[in-house]
Amino acid sequence: MAKEPVRVLVTGAVGQIGYALVPMIARGVMLGPDQPVILHMLDIPPAAEALNGVKMELVDAAFPLLKGVVATTEVVEACTGVNIAVMVGGFPRKEGMERKDVMTKNVSIYKSQASALEKHAAANCKVLVVANPANTNALILKEFAPSIPEKNITCLTRLDHNRALGQISERLKVQVSDVKNAIIWGNHSSTQYPDVNHATVKTPAGEKPVRELVADDAWLNGEFITTVQQRGAAIIKARKFSSALSAASSACDHIRDWVLGTPEGTWVSMGVYSDGSYNVPAGLIYSFPVTSRNGEWHIVQGLSIDDFSRKKLDLTAEELSEEKSLAYSCLS
Repeated sequence: MAKEPVRVLVTGAVGQIGYALVPMIARGVMLGPDQPVILHMLDIPPAAEALNGVKMELVDAAFPLLKGVVATTEVVEACTGVNIAVMVGGFPRKEGMERKDVMTKNVSIYKSQASALEKHAAANCKVLVVANPANTNALILKEFAPSIPEKNITCLTRLDHNRALGQISERLKVQVSDVKNAIIWGNHSSTQYPDVNHATVKTPAGEKPVRELVADDAWLNGEFITTVQQRGAAIIKARKFSSALSAASSACDHIRDWVLGTPEGTWVSMGVYSDGSYNVPAGLIYSFPVTSRNGEWHIVQGLSIDDFSRKKLDLTAEELSEEKSLAYSCLS
């Protein structure tokens, strides 16, 4: 029996990430090859003509799973009935802008979108915030959508997680699909902590720890971490635009694993509400290792944290606490 279509909202749909993301969703990359979708695309009024152009392209691509397209500049129309919301639209930091200026702009954007989701989205709508500062934007969204459960509001750190896997696979000259259980702790910013202390690689002799195979702690505790932390800046320098293709792909990975479940024995990184696990202050949206089953994520518990890691976890938590204070000062 054919499945009912799932309504997926993409905000900022005309931007580079949105433009890369919508065909992936329509092709089944996000929700699977047998799941029909109806795409809701939202952008700002000056982008209305371009938005219509994207809709035309989606029609022209003749995606079998795509059962409808809502392309609009009206936030209520965009949010009505959606089951999954991918919040790509946001106000980017421009040269000469202070963090507070960016935060103030994003507070007003997320206030209106959160209110519309609160009133008009489907029950149990799952939300993924991509726009930076992603962790704190997700926190703002929760503030203005109090009836959406905490567990249904997340932010994207899967891009950083995938970057970490990619760096290990390049270093060891192995398939990236053979590397698993890296962790991104904390903020989607340059304070995040890419941790491979529990990561393994599939080898002909069975799974082996990444640390053992790399056999270079100086690299793993130094260059590896900074490469992952600063990968976004390196891509901007090379491409003259920020990461779009990889961000769109990792957004699909995030939602797919959340909705369809993580493979047995594998965890992924998601920015989720802290419940105090690993001594991270409760009430922050912080990236943890998670597994998912039946559409529900769970923080992986009981992992050992050495002194080096502890300092890194605390440092990124401090930055998130500062961002939270800044955001809340913009709410008044």
